[in-house]
Amino acid sequence: MTRFAQEYWALILGGSSGFGLASARKLSAEGMNVCVVHRDRRGAMERINREFDEIRANGRGFFSLNLDALTPEGMTSVLEGLESRLGSDGKVRVLLHSIAFGNLKPVAAAKPPASAPALDRLADALGVSKADFDRAVDRLAEAGEPLFQALGPVDYGEAILDDDDMARTIYSMGTSLLTWVQRIHGAGLFAADARVIGLTSEGNEVAWRGYAAVAAAKSALESVSRAIAVEFAPHGIRSNILQAGVTDTPALRVIPGSARMKAGARLRNPFGRLTTPEDVANVVFLLSLDEARWVNGALIRVDGGEHVA
Repeated sequence: MTRFAQEYWALILGGSSGFGLASARKLSAEGMNVCVVHRDRRGAMERINREFDEIRANGRGFFSLNLDALTPEGMTSVLEGLESRLGSDGKVRVLLHSIAFGNLKPVAAAKPPASAPALDRLADALGVSKADFDRAVDRLAEAGEPLFQALGPVDYGEAILDDDDMARTIYSMGTSLLTWVQRIHGAGLFAADARVIGLTSEGNEVAWRGYAAVAAAKSALESVSRAIAVEFAPHGIRSNILQAGVTDTPALRVIPGSARMKAGARLRNPFGRLTTPEDVANVVFLLSLDEARWVNGALIRVDGGEHVA
């Protein structure tokens, strides 16, 4: 028995991998129609199409759009596609903002740690380059060895964050949530009881080297979500933020030093494992239910207790 009305749709921004894809699978399996917006190159489409075919096999409505969800033209294309596929009765019950597009650059050049010369000498004594030595330590970190604690800052090269990097990241991963809510609302596509969900991380309050722009975006996302929760409530829209624990997603893997981040999370998490995309998708599903209608303006941690450990 489906948990959702036949006319309900989920619009997932950034749904070809990670949290977005897991949420698309979960919501479709539970009986909701799904539209996924993603931006991927042709070389990735074979894998993505297989994933989407599995979702279609659930027998619910499904379609995807491969375009830039952050431009006015892309937003218009999505809204036109929704209006065409939803018909006169279909409505957006869930908007999930899972866009991962930002700049990962430090705000200042790193000063080599005091241990750097010793580590360089160790690498030389072993007959390996320092780069190979760092990669070996990262592999051990992936396996749970805490050797990453002996290393200094991750090498980001010469890149330093600038104003344009910051502005693009804040819009892409933060304030674009509001733009989307306003556009969907203006088009009259939201259900009478709609749920807006954004995704943040512990970087919203912890400073990680190279994460300043994304951290600023996540803080903006949380602020915007609170404003949506208050000002759109008379229109039947609830807005909440999920803070996932460290999760092995494609978005995490592009962060320099992510192996060390995952190793640290495993050591700290009370359950001794990382958060999974499915853990987060399950809570997206819970917030989509009628019973969650009184949850509004909240930040909900989905991390197994990692944050408090």
